[in-house]
Amino acid sequence: MKQGALSEITVIDLTRVLAGPYCSMLLADLGANIIKIEMPKTGDDSRAHYPMVNGESAYYMNLNRNKRSVTLNLKTQEGKALLKELVKKADILIENYRPGVMEKLGLGYDTLKEINPGLVYGCVSGFGHYGPYKDRAGYDIIGQAMGGLMSTTGWPGGEPTRSGTAMSDVMAGVSLAVGVLAAYISKRKTGKGQLVDVALVDSIVSALEIINQIYLVTGRNPERIGNRYEASYPYDSFRAKDGSLVIGAGNDKLFNLMAEVMNMPELPNDERFKSNPLRVENNASLKAIVESWLKDYTIDEAVDMLLAKGVPAGPINTIERVTKDPHIAVAREMFVEIEHPKAGKMKITGNQIKLSETPVQFDRPAPLLGQHNREVLSELLGIEGAQYDALEAQGVF
Repeated sequence: MKQGALSEITVIDLTRVLAGPYCSMLLADLGANIIKIEMPKTGDDSRAHYPMVNGESAYYMNLNRNKRSVTLNLKTQEGKALLKELVKKADILIENYRPGVMEKLGLGYDTLKEINPGLVYGCVSGFGHYGPYKDRAGYDIIGQAMGGLMSTTGWPGGEPTRSGTAMSDVMAGVSLAVGVLAAYISKRKTGKGQLVDVALVDSIVSALEIINQIYLVTGRNPERIGNRYEASYPYDSFRAKDGSLVIGAGNDKLFNLMAEVMNMPELPNDERFKSNPLRVENNASLKAIVESWLKDYTIDEAVDMLLAKGVPAGPINTIERVTKDPHIAVAREMFVEIEHPKAGKMKITGNQIKLSETPVQFDRPAPLLGQHNREVLSELLGIEGAQYDALEAQGVF
């Protein structure tokens, strides 16, 4: 079995629920040695999240595959001392406590960098570790709301809408993964670690790309526009005979090809549609024309005709359809089967990163709480036998 691309990296993972665990999930899938530190008895909050399989959370199992679980009570002096010893062996530490919590525990970056000057310390929080909002609690819905995403999601005249999944958590998790790997590469060159500070709100603001630029350049406040795109048209959802599909004819060439499929070669010469800015401006009129054509075709018929001509199009899949799609689910392996010691055989979401020489592997199901206490403490710190038993009796694990 090939080693993963990050097999040389040891990560101490103090995160829980989503943003931080998504980051460490990406690193773990790529081969990093992830040691997940959890509170004794309760563990990561998401161990209790819906849906459950044989008493185990599918939410937790998906995000925490390929990791090892160690329980440490960081409110005890012995627990703190053990964490500091683990930090000496680590390349990266990540946490997602509110700013100031790790400092109160005596485990903040300024303390840990004295123990390991090469440590990359990654932290993810709602608003970051500086600024007037830094002490506020941060949850995904707050990130989506305050970062601007909700204000531009939904239908004209409708309520601001949260994305169907926790996009500020996921974006922050990806951002943290990029940040700690960049800092690790810098450390390889200089020997010096650094603090990587990622905020949910910042991550959403960054992801809004053209939405921000519209306001910054024109002064117009972008509003909810349904499924169409501000920058080009036709780039939207359209109603066919049996449901809806999407079409992404985002430039003149593709629009001309789409007009040929519709048997309306005159359409690109219509004064309303002669350029992309005009099509954006007159999107409602163009949508009505497209949907008038689509009313005679099923989703699959329309998609096939458009694709045959080279026009990007696709059905709006349910999750059931996604999990059965021959390209997504099978060829691209975006759903993989694992066997969990309690949940049994189950499918989890695969990894979107495809590497040719060091492919992603799923070597371990998500750990049971504290499953690797003895293994990790023996392997990294040489703690075993009577010494381990004594610490366990003190409630450290």
